[in-house]
Amino acid sequence: MYAPAPFNDFDLKSLLKSVSTHAKEHYPSSSVGVYPIENDSSIAVVLVANKYSPNNFWNGRWRSLYLLRPSTGVLTGSLHVDVHYYEDGNVRLLTTKPVSASLAASPSAQDVVREIAAVERKYQEDLNRAFASLSEGAFKGLRRQLPITRQKVEWEKIAGYR
Repeated sequence: MYAPAPFNDFDLKSLLKSVSTHAKEHYPSSSVGVYPIENDSSIAVVLVANKYSPNNFWNGRWRSLYLLRPSTGVLTGSLHVDVHYYEDGNVRLLTTKPVSASLAASPSAQDVVREIAAVERKYQEDLNRAFASLSEGAFKGLRRQLPITRQKVEWEKIAGYR
């Protein structure tokens, strides 16, 4: 594991350790990175988590990218979710959400990770609510209850239909 040196009075090593702990708790099999960018005026925090379940016909990926300006405490970024379900057809959720938060100037690593965790938790809750409303509303409206003949199809006699 790369252990960066202190960064303009901000401890990158501590931030990497805190982000890694957060990722292990919430995203099994994830990768994280903390990098100085923009002539060392900002810090990029990257989190990528993949989960593959071919036996259940789905795959998913969560990607978070945050840019922190330690001098001002401004945290901006985006969350990317890509889920693909492919049994009996293809359904894909591909979404991006921009995020922004203000922390105290020169925040601690724990403050940064606490804010990241809060933003990600809220987004996951929003996604869960959206899925619940889709299954109760939009998806139900897409599915026809009966065929055009208004009678159920007897599949064992399908060869006799014309």
